[in-house]
Amino acid sequence: MDSLREQLLILISTPLYVVVILGEILLSHYRFKNSYTIRDTLTNLYLMLLNSGVDLGFRLVYLIFFQWFWLNRLFEFSTPFWYWFWLVIGMDFLYYWLHRVDHFSRFFWAIHVTHHSSDQYNLTVGFRSSVFQPLYRFIYFIPLCLAGFKSADILFVFAATQIWGILVHTEFIRKMGWLEYILVTPSHHRVHHASNPLYLDKNLGMFLIIWDRWFGTFQAELPDSEYEPIRYGLTSPLQKKDPFHIVFHEWINIFKDLFSKKPIRTKFWYIFGPPGWSHDGSTMTSEQMREKERQLKR
Repeated sequence: MDSLREQLLILISTPLYVVVILGEILLSHYRFKNSYTIRDTLTNLYLMLLNSGVDLGFRLVYLIFFQWFWLNRLFEFSTPFWYWFWLVIGMDFLYYWLHRVDHFSRFFWAIHVTHHSSDQYNLTVGFRSSVFQPLYRFIYFIPLCLAGFKSADILFVFAATQIWGILVHTEFIRKMGWLEYILVTPSHHRVHHASNPLYLDKNLGMFLIIWDRWFGTFQAELPDSEYEPIRYGLTSPLQKKDPFHIVFHEWINIFKDLFSKKPIRTKFWYIFGPPGWSHDGSTMTSEQMREKERQLKR
């Protein structure tokens, strides 16, 4: 039954992706936006396949963890509505913190950076996965098992909310009215993928934007008259865009810092501190970039 449910989700979402992506490609060419290139699209699919392979290969391990914690669960739900309602809320809340750690610790950013490495923004960028995230992502969802949610249901809701997370990767939907206050919208997620200092490390939710509003990581997309146009990609664009360096370039940089002649405490911060942290100011964190931008505008 659980396998059938996941298969049904794939059967529904796959033709949906095909239709909306083809529609966006046609609209992109019609408006001369050039939102797609063959190389970037193939890279997105390549990273998706790598991520899926790691996820499937590691699935038995985290399902064993999920099952053990579920057997020692602390709560039971008697009403199906509240079971699914709180599972969606709980999943999205925990994903927010997973995503926040990925952005604020260089060790995890080295894994997540692949998702932000494209300087384009289109629906296929949603497939540009953080390849090795499945190796630790399940740890964040263990509280759901303790709360009484079954592992198959956790995986199903995560997959279902990911569909929304992919569909918001578009420039062709501007604002969505009152939904901007509740859901993560394309406008919110464009901010998330921007490399402009004001927009860095903002709008970290997958489905609901309320966590960002509550925990201080929300930033609205501003019109060009108020702020500079969005630049997608990394603050330091990749010099090499081959499949190996797209996945491992930040790990290579970490190892260079690790084996340099620096004190152990400094090396610790280079590994686990925020991305861009440096002992001598040669590189800057997102907060330092924002502060520098504020000073220049005074």
